[in-house]
Amino acid sequence: MAMVCLSDFEAYARKYLPKIAWDFFAAGADDCSTRDENILAYKRIHFQPRMLRDVSLMDIRTKLLGTEISFPVGIAPTGFHQLAWPDGEKSTARAARAMNTCYIASTYSTCTLEEISAAAPGGLRWFQLYIHRKREVSQQLVQRAEASGFQGLVLTADVPYTGKRRADLRNGFLLPPHMKPKNLEGAFEGDDRSEYGLPPNSLDPSVTWSDIYWLRSLTHLPIIVKGIVTKEDAELAVRHGVQGIIVSNHGGRQLDGGPATIDALVEVVEAVQGRVEVYLDGGIRKGSDILKALALGAKCVFIGRPALWGLAYKGEEGLQDVLRILQEEFRLSMALAGCATVSEIGPHLVRFSKL
Repeated sequence: MAMVCLSDFEAYARKYLPKIAWDFFAAGADDCSTRDENILAYKRIHFQPRMLRDVSLMDIRTKLLGTEISFPVGIAPTGFHQLAWPDGEKSTARAARAMNTCYIASTYSTCTLEEISAAAPGGLRWFQLYIHRKREVSQQLVQRAEASGFQGLVLTADVPYTGKRRADLRNGFLLPPHMKPKNLEGAFEGDDRSEYGLPPNSLDPSVTWSDIYWLRSLTHLPIIVKGIVTKEDAELAVRHGVQGIIVSNHGGRQLDGGPATIDALVEVVEAVQGRVEVYLDGGIRKGSDILKALALGAKCVFIGRPALWGLAYKGEEGLQDVLRILQEEFRLSMALAGCATVSEIGPHLVRFSKL
């Protein structure tokens, strides 16, 4: 079957991945309302395209904190890529480098930071950090990321505790014995292991905004905070000196009933007033979704589940296919809306449905 859009990759992954792996990737929290709303919210946004604009030459490049990428889509941090493809995050890193875009590697990777870095030297990579109760573990991860050439630190802010993912509970999800969160190997020796290969309750629920200063003391890397959905937290992020914000609800895997990220984007963008870059993840499935997010103020979007579907299809090659489809759909959507460059995209392009 020809793979012509992202839902083709989703259908393939659903059919061929083991059920326990598919459910782990697909799961949202509780009723999955927020997970589904992330996608549905785009349908309430309509374009107001402009006509007779010269779109014979298109430039879809943009910059993340000063580094140019080929188009405004990066790969969001997701865990355990070996569940989708044997080479795991090494394939993800290679695909991102081949497409000249940013890959955010997860703390819970099934390859080490060093392996990911070595797999795609010269690629643009950020590292996503969870802060653990054992603070020296997190400190070492930050220092390893910087030493391995990662260029940004992404602090996940929305997981003081893990959301209730019913599918994983019903399936009795456990990482296969040959897979581990490799970055944390040896960090918790002797402790019991939970379903994700770590001690239960190892995350630190006492983390506050003041811990941004602690992170700043450990690294020269720019700090991006992920999981912001309100103007109040956006203002706090700016006040605490971060360089970027990812508007995210963790793919609907944490608090069910929160806003879709595209709906939260507007107030976050208004709150920061251009002082930091604002990105978004959650619900991106088409090139036109990317255009809507940029029109509402996102500098770049990040894909989570679709990257895993690409890996499940053909590893590095499959993920490149996913990115290439999004790239061409975005280019076409821009042209049909009357924009020849990313800088021409703005709020004038969209309106919200009254329904």
